[in-house]
Amino acid sequence: MTNDRMAGLALIAGSAGVIVTLSLHPSGRELFEPGKFESAARTLIAVHSLALCSLPVWFLGACGLSRRVGHPENPDDQLGFAGLVLYGFAMAAMMVAVVMDGLVTPGLARHIVETTGTVDQATLGQSWRIALRYNGILDEAFVRVFITASSAAIGLWSVAIVRSRVLARGLGVYGCVLGAVTVIALISGQMDRYPHIFGMVVVGQAIWFVAAGGLLCRERKA
Repeated sequence: MTNDRMAGLALIAGSAGVIVTLSLHPSGRELFEPGKFESAARTLIAVHSLALCSLPVWFLGACGLSRRVGHPENPDDQLGFAGLVLYGFAMAAMMVAVVMDGLVTPGLARHIVETTGTVDQATLGQSWRIALRYNGILDEAFVRVFITASSAAIGLWSVAIVRSRVLARGLGVYGCVLGAVTVIALISGQMDRYPHIFGMVVVGQAIWFVAAGGLLCRERKA
């Protein structure tokens, strides 16, 4: 199996894991609904554990992709490597966000239940509300870092693809548009007003990576 094919399969597998995580992600409110805490906590931990396992696989594929999109006639072209550095930064931020949302939140909720004896969010004291909100703010901050850095990385890889044409030019054009639109949505505050945009961005990135992975799997060059 060639290096390109291994990288392509890693991109596809990592993307699939993240998409499954998004599709099965429960609402955090379920943790505080009577009779649903245990099942909601288990589901939240399980789907985020899958996401954590998917991140290194995704990054492994990104390493192969960055090597492949480097300009074959200009070894000094560092777009591919620069994209990889930014994507590594994005993966670190996403790892923290996943841990905060999927592992810290259920643990905090369980501690609240054991301490207060209630799962009714309406009856929580102010200190517990502050703790939950603080955890949510940290999660959202790291998500923003992930969105910004990953969009910039895809943008750089896409520019490299358009310039070198080692992969389909349409993939590069799509990546440039996706990266630009994502950054605009983040800077303009649209992502804060409409939280579902985050899921749309991740799906859009997953589509880009799956397409890139498919192209790498078809490459015959080692």
